[in-house]
Amino acid sequence: MFPGESLKLPSIGGKTRQAKLHLLHNATDETIERIDVTDEKTHDSTLFKTGSWLQGRLVLFDRAYFKYRRFALIDENDGYFVSRLKENANPLITEELREWRGRAIPLEGKQIHDVVDDISRKYIDVEVEAEFKRGQYEGTRSLDTKRFRVVGVRDSDADDYHLYITNLPRDEFFPEDLATLYRCRWEVETLFRELKTQYELDEFNTSDPDVVKILLYAALLSLLVSRELLDLVTEQADDEIVFPPERWAATFRSHAQLILQELGEYLGYSPPPLLERLIEDAQKIHQQRPILQETLATATQPRCES
Repeated sequence: MFPGESLKLPSIGGKTRQAKLHLLHNATDETIERIDVTDEKTHDSTLFKTGSWLQGRLVLFDRAYFKYRRFALIDENDGYFVSRLKENANPLITEELREWRGRAIPLEGKQIHDVVDDISRKYIDVEVEAEFKRGQYEGTRSLDTKRFRVVGVRDSDADDYHLYITNLPRDEFFPEDLATLYRCRWEVETLFRELKTQYELDEFNTSDPDVVKILLYAALLSLLVSRELLDLVTEQADDEIVFPPERWAATFRSHAQLILQELGEYLGYSPPPLLERLIEDAQKIHQQRPILQETLATATQPRCES
């Protein structure tokens, strides 16, 4: 599950105030499980609610959603999470989950960011203890602690570590597995890019908030139809054929009119007669307002007769 990064929509109502779109994206079946539209001041993470729905699910967070209490609640609801560790988060290391030979610097009893610059091992894999405040109860918020796992995967290009915090067990997920899992979050980036480039969510030519909402939901419905049709096409195509999501999105948009026509015929909807539609839409409505050709003909008629 990917809580989608918010997408700022164009200003509406002639004001500088903007709206934000928030999505909860299920990478397993390429569906969008939740959609929220808020004002620009609403923080992304406030829309992510914990609960029993998290049981057995894995959520990948970026640092905007980082909160120890949230991680604790996910764990207590039998869910799983992976998040980048914030730079100002400095939990206490309680145990090393991997033994290192030789003169390795002991990490137990130290805080993670205090030692990360002093070591050069390929991976860091430790248990940490974090302190946080529970939710408010009878007017007070009690302090609590929870143990999580912190993994560091060395980035040789930048000569530092990418640090992740998780509750996934070490015997099933090695450090490189967590780094690979987290890279799947890139899918939500391509999802928002598709909404911008194919459905023009950043180019509303209107200042009417209601029209903006209509265009927004029309784009999201088009996206959902596109993904459903992609599943159908994938089932019908040969196994070795690959459909890159962004290329598929462009193909779907270019064939949208044909798809609608096929769908209309399948559902038994007859399109209106083309000639009647052209006559109805193109005729002059204001009888007292001459068009240019009429004005020109009237002005030149006396000269032609003389």
